[in-house]
Amino acid sequence: MVPRRGRRVRRRDVLAAGAGAVLAGCGRDDAGGVPLWFSYGGKNREALLALVDRFNREEPEHRLSAVYQGDYFELLAKLRTAIHAGRAPAVTHVVAEILPYLAHAEVLEPLDSIAALQKDFGFVPELTQNGAFSGDKNRPVYALPFNRSTPIAYLNGSILKELGLAPPTTWDELETFALAATKGKEGERRYGFSCPIDWWFWVALVAQAGGELVDADNRFILGADAGVEALQFLQRLVHELEVMRPPSGRDYNAWQVQNQEFIAGRVAMIWNSTAFVRYLEDNAKFPVVCAPLPKRDRFGVPTGGTMFVLPKAKTGRMPAHWQEAGARFLAFMARPDTSNEFATKTGYIPVTRAGVELLETSGYYEKKPNDRVAVEQLRHVKPWPWNKELFRVQREVVQSRLEACVLSREDPMATIQAAQHVIAEGP
Repeated sequence: MVPRRGRRVRRRDVLAAGAGAVLAGCGRDDAGGVPLWFSYGGKNREALLALVDRFNREEPEHRLSAVYQGDYFELLAKLRTAIHAGRAPAVTHVVAEILPYLAHAEVLEPLDSIAALQKDFGFVPELTQNGAFSGDKNRPVYALPFNRSTPIAYLNGSILKELGLAPPTTWDELETFALAATKGKEGERRYGFSCPIDWWFWVALVAQAGGELVDADNRFILGADAGVEALQFLQRLVHELEVMRPPSGRDYNAWQVQNQEFIAGRVAMIWNSTAFVRYLEDNAKFPVVCAPLPKRDRFGVPTGGTMFVLPKAKTGRMPAHWQEAGARFLAFMARPDTSNEFATKTGYIPVTRAGVELLETSGYYEKKPNDRVAVEQLRHVKPWPWNKELFRVQREVVQSRLEACVLSREDPMATIQAAQHVIAEGP
């Protein structure tokens, strides 16, 4: 999923940014190439820029200029400002949960209306717009999959061997493993488990407990009883069993901190995005073992990461050569060879069926079984609801309440009911 994260950014920050916000790199001067905005650091950035360079060599007449715009949410804020000012980039990528809102706001080009994108790219169904969202499958296609992920478990292979245990497949087994792996006194404690107190992982727990984010009428119920049970489970791990390391930092900063704790051997198992497979394998001094998330009533995970979009101009269309360059780049990134290059360098899921098959038949997954975990877990994906309030519910309503509930031991039932009340009142 996940770039660097700083302060919390709410939807009104992202989607109502003033025209006076920073617009560096947002102009229509494309002497250096048609603008592509991105939000990566580290290996992900290196992998993307290498592919942009390759595209520019293959299609110099459609040369792109890649411009870094901060983390996912900083990019969204700048994108809103740029659209308002009539200075949007030709192509960018956005977190999937924002798609229903952007589509409703009519600020994205329908990709299936562009000739270069009207072919069947053979995408992995669960990673596409239709597969990632529930509801009407005949709506226009506004996004193509790029860096797509699911949450997975990472375990210290040396500790697994020491304990003689297998990766947990149920919530009960997770408790058993975490109890066995936790040892030491405060200050020198090795925790058995760590997971960011974050919407994405809570949604996974809700699905595993048999819940749904919305009801049959697409109204947010936040899992109802399952949403409560997910919070109770996290509270039990943190406060009653004392086997889950309380996360340091907030949002994506907490994800990065727990990665460092895992690498240092201070946590035996973490939940994080498949995006970190290469990073954790390359930096840990012990074998890293990846596994699917466990179940309670059923297995279930959301998808994460971003999808490519072509923003609309404020009035009319983008310059014709901008749209053509953007479409050609999306088609280039949809090729099995290019999507596989990005996936194998990072840990994200290959987005084409042909790409997955190639990695299987070439023996890649046999050599790197951790990369296969998220692919096999796709059969347990729970689609997001196609609801224009999804991003607001995530960022403004639920996220901070999760942290307060789990870390401050607030009442889980009251937490879910309060969030439901705020949602019902509207923005």
